[in-house]
Amino acid sequence: MAYRHTPAHLSVQAIDTLTPCPCGNPAGYLRCCGPLHEGAAAATAEALMRSRYSAYVLKREDYLLATWHASTRPATLKLGAQQPAPTWLGLTVKRHESEGDRAIVEFIARLRYGGGKAQRMHEISSFVREDGRWYYVDGSFPDA
Repeated sequence: MAYRHTPAHLSVQAIDTLTPCPCGNPAGYLRCCGPLHEGAAAATAEALMRSRYSAYVLKREDYLLATWHASTRPATLKLGAQQPAPTWLGLTVKRHESEGDRAIVEFIARLRYGGGKAQRMHEISSFVREDGRWYYVDGSFPDA
């Protein structure tokens, strides 16, 4: 049996493909965010946003940067250096509006840092579609 070696500097979290997708889709990771993480194009901005949430859960910084629009993309996210690392608790999509090649997705992500109390991150994210692929542009925080 052959095993694929993962370099030690990558801290990608393993996922049980029989459980619901981290984004909450009960169909499972292999039928939801998995194909997007492997290079498939998201059909909608909401699908991209859900796959980005799953990428945060799984510490897929490579995917997050690849799906971030070049005009606003940071050089790095340093997910592996976050201390304490967040524990992602769930995602609720409140709305998705799309007009042509632009879209917004409003969502609430729940998370906890270390042993602290659960928090919610409420964001309205902007997306743009270029060459048939959706990209995250930026977000605003209406609760801030």
